[in-house]
Parts: sequence; C-alpha cells; structure tokens
Amino acid sequence: MLPLALGILALPLLAAAHHARPEPYGDRFALHARVDDAASASVRTTGRGTVEAYGTVSGRKQWTYAREGRRPLVLLSAPGHAVTLWDDGLVTDTARGGVRWHRAVPGLGTPQAHGGAGALRPLDGGARMLAVITPHRIAAYRTADGDLRWTLPAREDCAFDPARTARRGHTLLVAQPCRDRATAWTAQLVAVDDLGRVTPRRTPLGNDLPGAPEPPARPAAHAKTAP
Repeated sequence: MLPLALGILALPLLAAAHHARPEPYGDRFALHARVDDAASASVRTTGRGTVEAYGTVSGRKQWTYAREGRRPLVLLSAPGHAVTLWDDGLVTDTARGGVRWHRAVPGLGTPQAHGGAGALRPLDGGARMLAVITPHRIAAYRTADGDLRWTLPAREDCAFDPARTARRGHTLLVAQPCRDRATAWTAQLVAVDDLGRVTPRRTPLGNDLPGAPEPPARPAAHAKTAP
C-alpha cells in the first residue's frame, strides 16, 4: 500500500514539472479570444520582439508569437502563413492555430550582421514554396509542412547575395558575385523557381504533398544558364 500511496502523492508533482518545462525553441504563442475574421489578417513585427496578427476588418488582435530571448528580423506574410527569420538563424511559420514548423537553416549563421535582408523569398505566387537564401546556398521549403525540397550550393569562390534579387515571371534571379573579377557576369547570376535551378532538360521531382493531384505540366526552360 505504501508504494501505491507514494505514487498517488507524486502525480501532482509530476504534472507540475511537466507544465513547468519550457516550450521547445522558447516559443510563446498566445491565441486571443473573440476573433471573428480569422480568414483575413495583417501580420507585423513589433519593437517588443513579437510577431502579431490583426484582423483586417475588425482590427482585433488575433494572435501573438514570440521566442524567449530572440528577436524577429524578417517577416514574410502570405495568405495562411507568417514566415519569420529570427536573430539566431531559425525560420518559423506561424498561423492562427499556432507555430507550424521550425527550421534551422544551415549556413545562415548570424543574420543580424546584415539584418537578414532578402533572406526569405517566395518562389511562387501563392507562397507554396519558400526560398531561404544564404551566402553559401539556397534552400527551398514547402510552406505547408516545412519540408526541405531542394538545395543549391553557391559556385566555388562565389557567394549568393540575398539582398540582390529580381523576379522575372515565375523565375527568381539571384546575384552570385565571385572573387575572381574575370568571372563572366553570366556565371554570377543564378535563375531558380519552385522546382530548383532553371536549366534546359531538367527533370525536377515536384513539390506537392503526398496524395495531391498531379499538377499540369509547365513549359520547358528554354534559356540556357551559366554553370
């Protein structure tokens, strides 16, 4: 009987210890009550180190997200998504239901050194795919679940410049300046889209969720890009 009694007495202590554990990644997410226009939200960062969503019709606060001891640097807002780059190099996606996913991006290092400018770029009109651009590589994630779909390393002795990009149709052009000044300018510019680097006769794997209908075929790439 004594072991049973001790076990019963220990249950409240175990429950308290469980609730006292810090959330992974220092997450602090608060869903605010009486929100009737959740389908439409305006998301922004604040000087208090939080990401906040407000109803575009009512102006009411929908949710607040913060990470203990961390500061948001860049916010990419798209329908149903609030993708944030934090000062420790972590990327998160948040919605009204909470934090969808966290991704520690290799090579992002300390983005506060350059403010994270240009590091987050959508790869299609609906932001179904997200590019995280670092000097050493471009990594593409599916925003629905944070799945890593493809990566592209920078050319040797060259580095991507996240702040120098341009969009042309469905293609994102990213500057890749090289140390050797004799390098042709065509080698210092890379074209990517949601399926990866744009090259002739490529055979990409696609990015749809398992079980999703097969998307219509897209036109083949005709423009030849430098290696």
